[in-house]
Amino acid sequence: MAASPDILRIAVAQLDPTVGDVAGNLALAREARAEAVRAKADLVMFSELFIGGYPPEDLILKTAFVEACMKAVDELAADTADGGPGIVIGSPHRDKSGLHNSVALLDEGEIKAWRHKVDLPNYGEFDEKRVFRAGEMPGPVDFRGVRLGLPVCEDIWGDLGVCETLAESGAEMLLVANGSPYYRDKMDVRYQIVVRQVIESGLPILYVNQIGGQDELVFDGGSFAINADHQLAMQMSQFEKSLAVADWRRGEGGWYCVRDVMARLPETEEADWRACVTGLRDYVDKNGFVDVVLGLSGGIDSAICAAMAVDALGEARVRCVMMPYTYTAESSLEDAEACAAALGVSYEVVPIFEPVEGFMSALSSLFEGTNSGVTEENLQSRTRGTILMAISNKFGSMVVTTGNKSEMSVGYATLYGDMNGGFNPIKDLYKMQVYKLAAWRNENLPPDCLGPNGVVIPQNIIDKAPSAELRPDQTDQDSLPPYPALDEILECLVEHDMAVDDIVKRGHERDLVERIEHMLYIAEYKRRQSAPGVKITRKNFGRDRRYPITNRFRDR
Repeated sequence: MAASPDILRIAVAQLDPTVGDVAGNLALAREARAEAVRAKADLVMFSELFIGGYPPEDLILKTAFVEACMKAVDELAADTADGGPGIVIGSPHRDKSGLHNSVALLDEGEIKAWRHKVDLPNYGEFDEKRVFRAGEMPGPVDFRGVRLGLPVCEDIWGDLGVCETLAESGAEMLLVANGSPYYRDKMDVRYQIVVRQVIESGLPILYVNQIGGQDELVFDGGSFAINADHQLAMQMSQFEKSLAVADWRRGEGGWYCVRDVMARLPETEEADWRACVTGLRDYVDKNGFVDVVLGLSGGIDSAICAAMAVDALGEARVRCVMMPYTYTAESSLEDAEACAAALGVSYEVVPIFEPVEGFMSALSSLFEGTNSGVTEENLQSRTRGTILMAISNKFGSMVVTTGNKSEMSVGYATLYGDMNGGFNPIKDLYKMQVYKLAAWRNENLPPDCLGPNGVVIPQNIIDKAPSAELRPDQTDQDSLPPYPALDEILECLVEHDMAVDDIVKRGHERDLVERIEHMLYIAEYKRRQSAPGVKITRKNFGRDRRYPITNRFRDR
């Protein structure tokens, strides 16, 4: 179908490609184009590296993978010979100059143009300079009489002037393919970036983002358009796969998007919750697990992970196991059972007294003459971890691990014990954020969540003092400062890389800050061996914060 020179109908495909599933991603693209045909669209726009999935990391170095992606683009281009919508789609592309992160314009049965990403990000979770070659400054492409600028993601985030160059060379609008992962309040940052580029280029921008979980990263969609007058003209939902069609018209001041699609965006707590749920769901489903199992202790961390698992997968795919020992309080047994009942999940009790005592007996001669302490406490945790892994091995269930960011920061966790597992939905949530989200979920059921409405985490679990219950009358504060203070200090150290002196000026005791800094550094070896988990903050462990294990620096 031929576009009117003054009207362009663009379908935005906000979808969930899977890294490496080239055939599956091609099928998704074809389904979206068929929907765009029914909507009488002129053009359908996909996200960054859509055909191979994003981010491909070092998979992109495999020649066969790149060739499969380029072949799929050729096949998709052939589809456009039917006279239907043209396509803008992200794909790796190899040419004489090297391997590029690119977008292709497809129309009339052929690839009309390739445009390569100029500004390759090399910070945080991004390290594209390792694998891609930067493109030259691009010019616009012609699509049925409209000159389109096709910058790719970081091209609008950086300061290389890609958008200004496109405007100066005759682009009439900018269509941007993005692979922009979620972190808290990310939408506000995107708006600021796009508005700045609209102001500098004088052109309207359509920002297309992907959806879904990929290992630690969650892509939240939220695709939108901002007109040349700096006003939001189109807003798609977050955390929901969809295809939206928007009409663009040419007026006296140039092209503008007709204000029509305006989805509601979630507030902070809902966004964080849905990111955790999306990340867990896609990790389980994309890696082929039928269900999950986790230890339900009666504490807040395991309870919120159970609730997230049910919201992600449904109650039939979640198995909870309580593993009591001598120090497990009766109230914990009651709370765990009440939580399982509220969620409607399978719940079993597997006492660990006999296996723990068996380990104690086997080690008795080696430990003779020593005092009981952390070693014996860790045996309880490792016994629980062994039982969960045995269930996983026997039934194929993925173990959900339940440590929060506060614990991961200071090493308040047991290797090969409570750290056992395949994925951790709360790995990037500090303890006080866990409490806040638990209270929020008891009052809200987010869209696309499969769990029940109402209270899913018993109030007693939220109210009681947190405890690992590895010795009599134990609480976390026997070993750690109060969580509000701990979390604030950790946020200063981890998220903001603040100096000890500056943290002390915020009202914290120097000895405490130095102690927490030391605990943070010496726990690096544990974090290197921890399960992946959803990125929620600007700086998570693993992809964003990469510290050496051997490290004698202390800020004194």
